[in-house]
Amino acid sequence: MKKLLLYFLFSTAVFAQQKQVTTSIDTTKNKIGAEFKLTLKTNVDTLSKVVFPNAKSLGALEVIQSYPIDTIRKNDRYELIKKYGLTQFDSGKYTIPSIKILINNKAFLSDSLKVEVANVQVDTLKQKMYDIKDIVPANEGMGNWWKYILVLLLLVGSGAFIYWYLKIRQKKQIEKEIYKTPIEKATSLLNNLEKKELWQHGEVKAYYSELTDIVRNYIEEAIEIPAMESTTSELIESLKIASQKKKMKLSQETIDNLFMVLKQADLVKFAKSKPLDFEITEDRKKIERSIITLDKSIPVVIENNDEMLLNEMQRQEQLKRELQKKKKARIMTAAGVIVGLVFGILIFLVTTKGFDYVKDNILGSQTKELLEGDWIKSEYGNPIVRIETPKVLKRVDLTKSLPKNGMALIKEMQSFAYGSLIDNFYVMVSTLHFKQQTQIDLDKSLDGALQSMEAQGAQNMIVKKEDFETKEGIKGLKGFGTFAQINSNSQSSTKLYYEVLIFSQDGGLQQIIIVHEEGDKYANEISERILNSVELQNTKQ
Repeated sequence: MKKLLLYFLFSTAVFAQQKQVTTSIDTTKNKIGAEFKLTLKTNVDTLSKVVFPNAKSLGALEVIQSYPIDTIRKNDRYELIKKYGLTQFDSGKYTIPSIKILINNKAFLSDSLKVEVANVQVDTLKQKMYDIKDIVPANEGMGNWWKYILVLLLLVGSGAFIYWYLKIRQKKQIEKEIYKTPIEKATSLLNNLEKKELWQHGEVKAYYSELTDIVRNYIEEAIEIPAMESTTSELIESLKIASQKKKMKLSQETIDNLFMVLKQADLVKFAKSKPLDFEITEDRKKIERSIITLDKSIPVVIENNDEMLLNEMQRQEQLKRELQKKKKARIMTAAGVIVGLVFGILIFLVTTKGFDYVKDNILGSQTKELLEGDWIKSEYGNPIVRIETPKVLKRVDLTKSLPKNGMALIKEMQSFAYGSLIDNFYVMVSTLHFKQQTQIDLDKSLDGALQSMEAQGAQNMIVKKEDFETKEGIKGLKGFGTFAQINSNSQSSTKLYYEVLIFSQDGGLQQIIIVHEEGDKYANEISERILNSVELQNTKQ
């Protein structure tokens, strides 16, 4: 009986050693595409190394998710739990094979499991069937919703950038604040630190960091030792050496107090120590007393009057330069804020209204202003040309530009114009009488007008002709087309559109020239309105 019992206990112990991996699954039957969640558990000591496989499929099932390993500590052992998400897109019965797990480089196998994947049943008799619906057009009113989101993000981003920039500038200005002496700087910074109330709001680490930075900066500037780069022990040792060289009278209590606060700060910053409120207050007082004691112990070097005067002049000059820098920085900051706001508004308008809207209404369009301004209807020349224009045409003298032999034939010439060929819009009305009654060829007159434009810089001129008739029934010739105008200053080329009207009455000539930039929709409307308003005095009546 004892032998049988011993055999049973031995067999159980061996089985327990071999059965280190347990296998389970949340369900053995699921629908197509649904997830089976396979769970593997093993119980090992804290020094064991366990490796679960990283497989893409287990048998005929696809691994869609490999979950992180959960670890549960049970006394001196760990229970490791690994889960796999499995699925299959074909119906049928499948076997999840045994999985090999390595425990301390020794292979152990999980149990194999059988699962079933079932079809999704669709009852077409009970389920109502519907016709395919027509395509519904999208609501165009919200078609540009992304533009508003983009503009909102740009404005928020611009505001955040401006706020960040101002805070950085403000911080730098505080850091660059000029103090007469290191003790004045340290005292001011200590007072500013108390006003922040860092440790009262739970920011003890930040409080001690600033507190120790203040005293280290003071020691580095006043005693001239590398305090910011030294550890606490190195700083105290350097301070002792410097005090001997400079013949500073420092008590051991002052050095000990400084050492204790610096050590306390190290514990707070690196060991996450949390001193009590009264300890924090006492440390602050110790730092202040240490700085004052150190400052009083520094020997005073008496300078002669010339050196003192020179130093004071240098200090005043430095102060003046710093004030100028601050003033310039404030101006640049204000300019940056204004530019940022203007830029943000322009982006918003371009995105919501379009670039043409911004160009015409914000940046400004001269031809748009001319079109929408007050128009003037007036009479020019002899025979009279009655015409409506956005601006009054001023008298100009063109006789100087004509050859002498041409002027000998002309009895009277009057010209009126607004703008020039290099402006956004140009209009000219010209009338002339010849000394002798002659038959005028309108084609040749038009060619002469175009040659005059070429003499003023028009290049690559394209010419088209057609008949033109006024409201009064007076017939004339219209020439129109494009040409290139070269800017003599920038050497840039602009394509311009022109229209020329030529009329001949009673041995005289009446001429209207309009020139503007090609593609300018407002200039096109101005030109059309001018031509529709042309009225000529009929000399035969």
